[in-house]
Amino acid sequence: MYNESQARLKHLTALRSKYQATSYEDSSPSSLLYFILRKVDCCIEINELELNWLRERELFKTIEAIQHEQQHRESEFIKLGSEFTQLKSKYKATNCSISSKSSPLYFILKKLDSGNKLTDSDFEWLKAHGLSATMASAELREQEIERFINLKAKYKATQYQELSPDSPLYQILKRLEAEERLSDSDVNWLNEQQLFETLAFFQHQESLREASFSQLKDKYQVTRYLDTSASSPLYLILQQVDSEELLNESEINWLQQQGLTEIISFDRELQEKRNFAALKAKYKATQYEDSSPYNHLYRLLKRVESGIALSETDTNFLKKRKLTDTIVIAQCKYVATLKYKIESGEQLSEPETEWLKQNGREEIIVFAQEKDFATLKAKYDVSAYKDKSPASPLYAIMQKLEKKERLEPTDVGWLQANKIEAPQPNYRFYRWPEDHVYEKHELLSGKILITHHEIEATFYEQEYNRTGNKWNLPNASSHWRKADEPQKALKLTENLDLDKIKENKLKSALLTTRGGAFRDIYKLDDAEYCARQAIKYQPNSHHPYTLMGAICFERGQCADGAYWFDEAIKRGANPRDTDAEIKRVVRNAKDENKRWEVVKYLLKEDPVRYAWAKSYQKKLKNKS
Repeated sequence: MYNESQARLKHLTALRSKYQATSYEDSSPSSLLYFILRKVDCCIEINELELNWLRERELFKTIEAIQHEQQHRESEFIKLGSEFTQLKSKYKATNCSISSKSSPLYFILKKLDSGNKLTDSDFEWLKAHGLSATMASAELREQEIERFINLKAKYKATQYQELSPDSPLYQILKRLEAEERLSDSDVNWLNEQQLFETLAFFQHQESLREASFSQLKDKYQVTRYLDTSASSPLYLILQQVDSEELLNESEINWLQQQGLTEIISFDRELQEKRNFAALKAKYKATQYEDSSPYNHLYRLLKRVESGIALSETDTNFLKKRKLTDTIVIAQCKYVATLKYKIESGEQLSEPETEWLKQNGREEIIVFAQEKDFATLKAKYDVSAYKDKSPASPLYAIMQKLEKKERLEPTDVGWLQANKIEAPQPNYRFYRWPEDHVYEKHELLSGKILITHHEIEATFYEQEYNRTGNKWNLPNASSHWRKADEPQKALKLTENLDLDKIKENKLKSALLTTRGGAFRDIYKLDDAEYCARQAIKYQPNSHHPYTLMGAICFERGQCADGAYWFDEAIKRGANPRDTDAEIKRVVRNAKDENKRWEVVKYLLKEDPVRYAWAKSYQKKLKNKS
C-alpha cells in the first residue's frame, strides 16, 4: 500500500507540473485536482462541472495548459492522418482499405520511408494484405538505400546518419557520381553538415572541369574569354560543340552578345555537314566521301532539294563521279515539283517547258496544257465545251486573250461557227431570259466576247494616241460599248471639238457611238440629242436612225420607234439588226409594264416576225 501511495503521489506531482497546477495547496492523491488531471492525461475530455471547479480555484493556467494539450493532440492526430495518406500514395498502397493509424501498415511504411530495412515479417504482412505494388516499391527503396550507403562510403560521408534516399545528401552524391556540377546551395549544405571530405571530391572535379574548359578554349581559339569558371555558359557550349551537338537559339544569342562568332561558325558548319549527309543519303550519293559543306556536290544537292533543275554542267559533274542514281532521283524530284506547280494552277515557264522537252517528258507538258485549258475554260465560262485536247483552236484563242493579243478574223469566225449548250452569261447585251434555259449559243459570247472587245477597244485607243487618226475613236468607243463599258466609251468621246473635224461622216459616227453609250446607261435625252445631231451631219447613214428607233422603244414609244427603224432600213440597215435592237429592249426592260406594252405592240403589228415575243407574253401572264 505504501508503494502504491508513493507512486500516486509522484504521479500527481508530475501532472501538477505538466499542467501548471503547483499553486494548488491540496496535494493529496484523493483530491479532485488529481482526478481531473488523470482524465486529461488519459485523453478523456473534461466536462463543464470540472472546468468550473478549476475556474473557481483560479487555476487558469491549468485550464490553458489543458486546452493547449488538447489542441496539440488534435493537430498531431490530423498530421498523422495526412502523413499516413501521403505514405500510402508514395508507396502504392492507396488501394488498401486500411485507414486506421494504429494499423501495422503505417509503421511499415514509416520504417521504409525513414531508410530502415523491412523484416521478413513486414514483407509477409504486406503480401497477406495483397500489397504487391508496395512490396515492389519497398524493394526499389531498399536498393536506393543500399546505393546511398555505398555512395556515402565512396565520398566519405558516413558520419551523416540519415539513410532516407529523400535526404539532400543522396541527391548531392548522385550528382557527384555523375560528375555534374553542384549548385551553390549544395556546397553550402555540405559545409553546414561539416562534410568537408565530400566537398573535396567536388572541388577536385571542379578543377578537372576548369582544366577541360581551358583546353576547349585553346582548341576553339577563344582564350580571350577570361572567365575560367566551369560554371560559365561558354564551358557547356564548348562541350556541346566538341561532342557535335547543335546549339539552340538562346545559346547562339549568348555567343553573339559575347562576340564569340567563331563558335557560331563551328556550329553552322556542323549543321551544314549534317544537312549534307542527309542530302547524300536522300539522293543516293553516299559513296561521295568528301563531307565538307564547301564542295560543289553540296551546293548542287541543295538546289535540287529546293526544286531547281539540274543544269548540263551539274549532270556532267554527277556522271563523272558515277552518281547516276542521283541524276535519276533529281530529275524525278524536279518533275514532281513541276507537277505540283501545275496542280496549284501555275503555268510552266519557257525554260521549264524546254527542260521537259530535252528530257523526254512531253507528257508533263501535255498535262500542264490540259490543266491550263480547263482553267481557262472555267475562267471564260465555256467549261461545257467538250473537247479537252490542248490542240483545240479554243485553247489557242483563249491563250491569246490571256496575253491581251488581238484575235485574227479566222479566230473570230471559228468562235462564231462553234457553239456550246449552256445558259447565256448574264451580261448587259447578251442576256437570256430569266429562267436561264440551257440552249446552244456561240462561243463568241459572254466573257470571251467581252475580253475580245476590251482588247480591240484598247488597240484602237492606242492607235489613236499613236497616229492621231480620229476614225480610231468611234471604233474604240464601239468596242467599249460591246465590252459593257459605256462609261469608258463616253470618256473617250467627251470634249470633242466638232468644229475642228472636217468630215461630216466622222462627226456623225462619233455622235452616234456617243449617243449609243448614253443609251446604255439610260440617259435617253442625251442619247437622242446625239442621234439627231448625227442625222444632221449625215442624213443618209442608217446608224443614227437605228439609234433613234431604239431610244423610242426604250421609252415605250413603239410607233415612233417603228418609224425610225423603217427609216434606217430605207438607208441600208438590215432588218435583222433592227429586230435585234428591239429584242435587246425587251430583254433589258426594268419596267414590267413597259415590257408588256412593247410585247403587245409587236405581236399586234406582226405576230410572225415577232414570234419570239410570245415567250415573254407567257412569262408576263404567269407572273400576273
